[in-house]
Amino acid sequence: MSRFMEAVNGVQIPQLGFGVYKIKQDKNGSFEKIIQEAIHAGYRHFDTARIYGNEEALGHAIGNSGIDRKDFFLTSKVWTTDLGYEQTIRAFEKSCKKLNTTYLDMYLIHFAGPHYIESWRALEDLYAEGKIRVIGVANFEIEHFEHVKKQAKVMPMINQIETHPAFQQQKLREYMARHHILHEAWGPLGQGNKSLFENDTLQTIARSHQKTVGQVVLRWHLNRDTIIIPKSSNPRRIKENMDLFDFDLSEEEMRQIAKLDTGKRNSVDPKGYQVNPIFVGLTKLFIK
Repeated sequence: MSRFMEAVNGVQIPQLGFGVYKIKQDKNGSFEKIIQEAIHAGYRHFDTARIYGNEEALGHAIGNSGIDRKDFFLTSKVWTTDLGYEQTIRAFEKSCKKLNTTYLDMYLIHFAGPHYIESWRALEDLYAEGKIRVIGVANFEIEHFEHVKKQAKVMPMINQIETHPAFQQQKLREYMARHHILHEAWGPLGQGNKSLFENDTLQTIARSHQKTVGQVVLRWHLNRDTIIIPKSSNPRRIKENMDLFDFDLSEEEMRQIAKLDTGKRNSVDPKGYQVNPIFVGLTKLFIK
């Protein structure tokens, strides 16, 4: 199995990446140590966002790695309070500056908030200028894609969405496949949901392969041609999450996991996502 997924424009995206959501820098340099562990384990695809507050720390860690920038695949996202054409251009430039790079491998609209169509036009222009290699979205539903389709010159190439065995996104996956939109999973391990790791089916499959439940879940994603960005601050788990290519799941095991879909999210429903004034105010306090 390939360790890359190919975007509609031919760009190769590492199928296994490293997410940095909620991993913060501190005075002891813990963030950089975690990134160093990830790089040493073999990760080259790193996923961040303006709202995470760690773009600068990630850029610093990568810059100090001794590895050429072109060997990394860097993703960031424009946050909802930066939507709009000019605002998105500025947000992109700020993210590049913090990440210490002149271009991004992938840039996404984080949510379909107000003015996301204007933001998509900005991404199209940045892509045409060669400043972004892959343009896409996160947390978009079919209705959002249909709205974009009416006005876009270039359709989103990828959608980063909540996906795990308890929430498999099958209908949206089928739509995305028809429109050549890659599927990227955030929260691929169910955000550490205890019930997922205690599931009898997953535990049985894990024992049969002498792997952990987490490894089985991540392998399930890979078998579905999904790009994944698991995160961990634990050096052992960072390595464990990379150790997915010496086993495979049978068709029967894939069918068993397919039956675990509850259709229930662990997070916000993008269909009803709106930015209220209080949330906007708080966001502006926390991101600079």
